[in-house]
Amino acid sequence: MVDNTPYHFKAWQALFKKHKLGHISHETYKAEFSGVPIIDTLRNLFSDADEDTLQTLRHEKEAFYQEFYTPYIAPVNGLENLLIELKNAGFKLAIASSATVDDIDFVLGHVQVGKYFDVIIDGNRVSKGKPNPQIFLKAAADLGVPPQNCLVFEDSIAGITAANAAGMKVVGITTANPAEKLQPTNLTANDFTELSPQKLAALFEQDA
Repeated sequence: MVDNTPYHFKAWQALFKKHKLGHISHETYKAEFSGVPIIDTLRNLFSDADEDTLQTLRHEKEAFYQEFYTPYIAPVNGLENLLIELKNAGFKLAIASSATVDDIDFVLGHVQVGKYFDVIIDGNRVSKGKPNPQIFLKAAADLGVPPQNCLVFEDSIAGITAANAAGMKVVGITTANPAEKLQPTNLTANDFTELSPQKLAALFEQDA
C-alpha cells in the first residue's frame, strides 16, 4: 500500500549502528529482512536476548522507522482508486501484514484506506511469519474465501514466497524489488494505476 522499504532499511541501519552490529547492506535487507516479522529478525540478531529486551528493541526500531518515514508517507500511486473499484466490483479485501498493530495503525493513520478492508491481519495473529503462508491462509479463512480464489499483492521476496506457498494468485508490485526478483508471480506492476478489477479477474479466468 505504501513504498516504505527505504525507511524500514534506514531504521534497521540506525538500530545496527546503535547496537554496534556492523554493516547491513541493502541487498541483505531486501533478501532477509523485508516482509519478515520484526520479532523473528530480532531473535536471529539478538539470540541471547529475553522477550522483554526483544520488545524494547522492537520499539526502538519502530521509533526510528516512524521518525524517518512520517514526513514522506504516502500511498502507492493508484491505491485508493483501485480499492474503490474492487469494492464496487464485489471483491472482499484484507490486509495481511507481518507488521505489528502499531505499525499498521501508523500507516492507516496517514493513508486513510482502512475503511475499504473487511479484515486486517497483523503479524501477532499468526505463529509463523512470512515466508510461511500462515498469514495469507488466516486472511482467507477470515474472509471466508478459499485460498485458490485469493489474490495477493506483494512487494517483498518473503511475501511472494508465502503467497505462492498458500496457493494464491500473486501480483508483484515493483516498488521495493525489480520484477525479476519478485518471482514466480502471475503479474507484475509498477504501481496500482496499471491494474483494474477486469485485469485481475482475468488471472482466474486463465484456469477456467
